[in-house]
Amino acid sequence: MPQPRSSLVSLSDTPWYHVVSRCVRRAYLCGEDVHSGRSFEHRRGWIVERLEQLAGVFAVDVAAYAVMSNHAHLVVRIDAERVQGWDAEEVLRRWTQVFSGPLVVQHYLANPESLGAAETAVVLDWVETYRSRLADLSWYMRVLNESIARMANAEDGVTGRFWEGRFKSQALLDDAAVLTAMAYVDLNPIRAKLAETPETSEYTAIAERLAELQGGAARSPTGENAIRCNASRVVAADGPTNPLSGAHEEDTEPPGLQQEHRLAALACAPLMPFDATGRLPTAVPFAFEDYLELVDGTGRVIREDKRGFIPGATPAILERLNIDPEQFIRTAGRTLHRFGSAIGAPERLTERCVSRNVAYLRGIRAARALFDRCEVAA
Repeated sequence: MPQPRSSLVSLSDTPWYHVVSRCVRRAYLCGEDVHSGRSFEHRRGWIVERLEQLAGVFAVDVAAYAVMSNHAHLVVRIDAERVQGWDAEEVLRRWTQVFSGPLVVQHYLANPESLGAAETAVVLDWVETYRSRLADLSWYMRVLNESIARMANAEDGVTGRFWEGRFKSQALLDDAAVLTAMAYVDLNPIRAKLAETPETSEYTAIAERLAELQGGAARSPTGENAIRCNASRVVAADGPTNPLSGAHEEDTEPPGLQQEHRLAALACAPLMPFDATGRLPTAVPFAFEDYLELVDGTGRVIREDKRGFIPGATPAILERLNIDPEQFIRTAGRTLHRFGSAIGAPERLTERCVSRNVAYLRGIRAARALFDRCEVAA
């Protein structure tokens, strides 16, 4: 039975989430259509750029992504504390970068002194509404998915759904779960036999990080600035043209997603940095060198016709997190499918069962095999 989004995304449990969105009918709407021979590869670049642009607006940090032919994976961290530090003007400025907002908000931003006390009070109410939305995964995904759907539909000259339905999310309850999800996402093209090494895995966070490390282009030439190059094709109304998964129904404020030329002008935010020291409050809690060793080594043995361990010594990151290396390699291609709405050590899944008042969460057996440092009391 589908669970309400509020029970799947709970920042009191964890700020980390693995998210998946699929195209309708699992069609190759972002890759090459084998039936028509038409290529839609450039749309993968749209998605990469848009997710990074929106990370600069929302209190959402992107740790990993992989844009495949018919679906996209994200690992994100929602920073609820950051949004609390924004003043009213900052909240309104950010929100109106992606949504037009009601007239009273537009008037306030243009000239706050022109409003009376009652109108100002209304605006301040909107500020708190927008503040909560800017730290809301559903709103982030809504803008990401709707804007891409709008562009794709405009390019094809059609209307209707581009995405399959509500995006799927998995809560990442501990550091081991974050590491597992990130590696799973970054290894997607290698698992699909679309690339042999992380640096050649197009439209992934690991390839972008490595390109930046080497001083090269941050992403595939076919994807770089793809949104800006194609923005002139998209002529959309202020309102949304496509019903979207996870969308919030609004009676008092039409959503009014900004036109594409406004969205295309947004600056891209950088990916989350790595920091094993814990000095940075919003960073991936590992050393990049350790993570790169893990992804590179796993990628070399993750073949259907091969089973084995990461070459050489077990990466220190697996030892520190007490992750079984054999299980990690053998299940690297399907690990996240073995879990349900949450991923983590057995006791973290048990805690989530208690907090949700449910008897069972899918993935307990997988957690016991993979995260062998923990045992659930009988």
